[in-house]
Amino acid sequence: MKRIAIQGIEGSFHDIAAHQFFDDEEVQLICCSSFEQVFAELRRDPTVIGMVAIENTIAGSLLHNYELLRDSGATIVGEHKLRIKHSFMCLPEDDWSDIQEVHSHPVALMQCRTFLDRHPELKVVEASDTAGAAATIARGQMHGHAAIGSKHVANLYGLKVLEEGIETNKHNFTRFLVFASPSRANLLRNIMETDKASIVFALPHEEGSLSHVLSVLSFYKLNLTKIQSLPIIGREWEYLFYVDVQFHDYTRYSQGIDAIRPLTSDLKILGEYIHGKESI
Repeated sequence: MKRIAIQGIEGSFHDIAAHQFFDDEEVQLICCSSFEQVFAELRRDPTVIGMVAIENTIAGSLLHNYELLRDSGATIVGEHKLRIKHSFMCLPEDDWSDIQEVHSHPVALMQCRTFLDRHPELKVVEASDTAGAAATIARGQMHGHAAIGSKHVANLYGLKVLEEGIETNKHNFTRFLVFASPSRANLLRNIMETDKASIVFALPHEEGSLSHVLSVLSFYKLNLTKIQSLPIIGREWEYLFYVDVQFHDYTRYSQGIDAIRPLTSDLKILGEYIHGKESI
C-alpha cells in the first residue's frame, strides 16, 4: 500500500489524480489542509509520498509550490496531467429554482466564469477546497446552496448534479507532481526509463546569461517544456529559474546538465522521471 499526502479531502482533484497515477495499486490518502502540511508529512515520515498541483493550463503556475518543493529536499518521481471537468451540484431535494449561493475554490470559480456570468442571481462564495465545499453542503444539509467541483465528489457525498462540463475552457488540465524523500525515490523510479527532468538554478545578473544556458540545452537536444522564474528573497533583481526538459537520450541529458553547471549557481536537479500524458 502506498500512503499519499495530498492537499484537500476525498473527492478533490488531488484525490482523483492520486488514484489515477497509482491506478494499479492500493492507496491510502493522507488529507492535508494546506500544501505546507503535505511537505510536513514527508518530513515526519520518509515513507510517505507527496502529490501537489504545480500548474494549470488556464490559471498558470502555483508559484509557492515551487518554493516548497525546492526547500523540502524531496525528489520528483513522476507527474500526472488531469483533465479538469467541473459540475454544478446541490442537495438531492433542491433544484435550479432553489439555488441562491454557489461555493467553490477561487480557481474553480474563475475556470467557470462564463457559466457564472449566465447566472448573475447566484451569490458566489469562495471556499478553501472544491470537495470541501461540496462536503460542507452535504453534511450541513444546506438547502439553497450549490457547489462547483468534480462529478466524483457529488457521487461521494450524495449530491445531485444539475449541470456537467461547466468549465469555460474544455482544454483545462492541471499538472500534478509526485515526489518522495531521496531514499524512497530510488525505489519508485527507473533512471533508464526517464525522459523528463526538473531543475532549478540561479544566474549572474549579466547580459545574455539566460540565453547562453538555453543555447547549451538546445545544443544537447533537450526540449525545454517549462521555464518559471521566481525572485530570490534578499537579492534584488536576481532570480531562480525552474526549468523542465524532455529528452530521448539520458547520457546526452547528463552531458547537457554538466555543460550548464559552470554557467549557473545553486543548480539542483529536483527530479528525473517519465513525462505524464494527459488524462481524459
